[in-house]
Amino acid sequence: MRIRIVDAFTDRPFAGNPAGVLLLDSGGFPDDAWLQRVAAEVNLPETAFAHPLSQGGEADWALRWCTPATEVNLCGHATLATAHVLHTAGIASGTVRFATRSGVLTATAADDGSITLDFPTAPLTALDVPDSAVAALGTDVLSAHDTGPNVGDLLVELADEKTVRALAPDLAAVARLGHRGVIATARAEDPTRGYDFVSRFFAPAVGIDEDPVTGSAHTALAPFWSERLGRDELTGLQASARTGLVRTALRGDRTLLTGTAVTVIDGELHATA
Repeated sequence: MRIRIVDAFTDRPFAGNPAGVLLLDSGGFPDDAWLQRVAAEVNLPETAFAHPLSQGGEADWALRWCTPATEVNLCGHATLATAHVLHTAGIASGTVRFATRSGVLTATAADDGSITLDFPTAPLTALDVPDSAVAALGTDVLSAHDTGPNVGDLLVELADEKTVRALAPDLAAVARLGHRGVIATARAEDPTRGYDFVSRFFAPAVGIDEDPVTGSAHTALAPFWSERLGRDELTGLQASARTGLVRTALRGDRTLLTGTAVTVIDGELHATA
């Protein structure tokens, strides 16, 4: 069984966010335990598993995502990676429709090699700033929002870009907050550098201490910053050690996420289901 490792939301290897991608046959998904064992063995933030669906339906491929510890409802970078594999392998062209836990998601390839994902916009609910989040992050929090069931994160606004970049959270405390993860964000210090806001994402509760570039988090970051900056189209920089850029376009209850990807490993998985 062929497996690829793809760096997503970057145009060069060893940056962005790596994802495993396995394209399965049309017989459906293997059992859940096997999927989870593969994801744990690959040990990347996410591994995507996809199989083709019958023609004429609402989607072309069924798609699931697993971290090393659990299956998740929504993942942007592994969806981008899967679409990249389908296009570069000549299996698909134009728009690909994926049936997922979060409904039908589409990925559309452009002539310049970029891919645009059409995802549901995360519904933001303002919260009183939890004292536990302040303690876990080790810094003051300006505002806090719940991001709804698909994303399942706590979005927190910090004072400035410098504070986001300097974060060194208590990961055990972050894992106890009751969310998939914590999105920490601030306005860009200098928008002329090519991005409008910065973020970092910590999800130790699902086996990811810090995710390099989180597409799903940007379905919450897009409405959050579009309201504050007065523009529907923005660029976010995820300021992890690997970094990555995500272009966002808010379209009401849908958010478009655009980025590029690079295949860095193409090999064979011998442990079949």
